[in-house]
Amino acid sequence: MNKYLCSLLCMVVGLMLFSGCGSLSNSHPTPTEGTDWEPTIYETVNNLDGVTMSAKEETVSSTGLTVAFKNNSDKQCIYGDDFLLEKEIDGGWYQVPIALADNYGFNDIGYDLANSDVREWTVDWGWLYGKLDTGEYRIVKSILDFRSARNYDKCHLTAEFTIE
Repeated sequence: MNKYLCSLLCMVVGLMLFSGCGSLSNSHPTPTEGTDWEPTIYETVNNLDGVTMSAKEETVSSTGLTVAFKNNSDKQCIYGDDFLLEKEIDGGWYQVPIALADNYGFNDIGYDLANSDVREWTVDWGWLYGKLDTGEYRIVKSILDFRSARNYDKCHLTAEFTIE
């Protein structure tokens, strides 16, 4: 009998611990009920020393913007047309859900960003995300620290912007 009571007590304590852990893991609430917002997949961004990307504020709209790349390093960099958008919600970054129902892709192109170079890149995301609601966002773009064929590091740059 004591064996069964001890087992029952262990199960109750275990269930209480598991339910407590569940509430701890939800310390970042779901951004919006009924949507499929996922947290960012990027733990490290803007870590390419001397290379930056910033949003040109006067170009920001609910469907696009222009970013400026600055390469103040001695590195050869390459970026493409791929990007994704994230929204800041309760102090965390969440991926903006794609509005397009079909499969999609980006042009497979490489734009050169030589050392000491400044370039602009304009994007219209209406076809992919639709119009963004008001809030704080960032665009995430991959960029290569290119040394030679098969010898490069892939990094991710972000530029924050506000939709009012």
